[in-house]
Amino acid sequence: MIIKSAEFSISSPRVSMCPADTKPEYAFIGRSNVGKSSLINMLTGQKRLAKTSATPGKTLLINHFIINKEWYLVDLPGYGFAKRSKKEIVRLDQMIRSYILERQQLVNVFVLVDVRLEPQKIDLEFIEWLGVSSIPFSIVFTKADKLSASKVQANVAAYSQKLLETWDELPPLFITSAEKRQGRDEVLDYIAGINQDLQQNG
Repeated sequence: MIIKSAEFSISSPRVSMCPADTKPEYAFIGRSNVGKSSLINMLTGQKRLAKTSATPGKTLLINHFIINKEWYLVDLPGYGFAKRSKKEIVRLDQMIRSYILERQQLVNVFVLVDVRLEPQKIDLEFIEWLGVSSIPFSIVFTKADKLSASKVQANVAAYSQKLLETWDELPPLFITSAEKRQGRDEVLDYIAGINQDLQQNG
């Protein structure tokens, strides 16, 4: 897929305020500081589309970006919130869950996971919740440039084994590096394929 245009559309504090049209939506989510903004900017080819920050947990709203005037990339707040009050954490958690469960335009959730880390309980629980809720999702391993290629493969294999303890089959897995633009074509082609299926079956 070639990205011809990528523009900010709207930031919404709740799902009822999201765009009213029916274009397909692809949501990106992960723990704080997983590299979400950098990945979104890499995918869209724009350095400042999503705001990157040295302070984890900056995304506090549901952010829609319209891509090629055809589909939305949705930047969701991270979970495992950094330095938030309990009240704020509950509000963000409810906002994320209501969007994922209620948004009919949502066709896939990309769960971002730092490839350098062992499987984290908070990620595994979120992935399990998506499965129980019958939400289509994929896993995007980030920061692959921080490790050797063999270590990346070993960590992804270990993560896959962990998932297979509770899953019959693995979701689609992508290995990415925002720094080296690794995985860009794979993720965008995956989205293009779903969009094509939707058009044919719509």
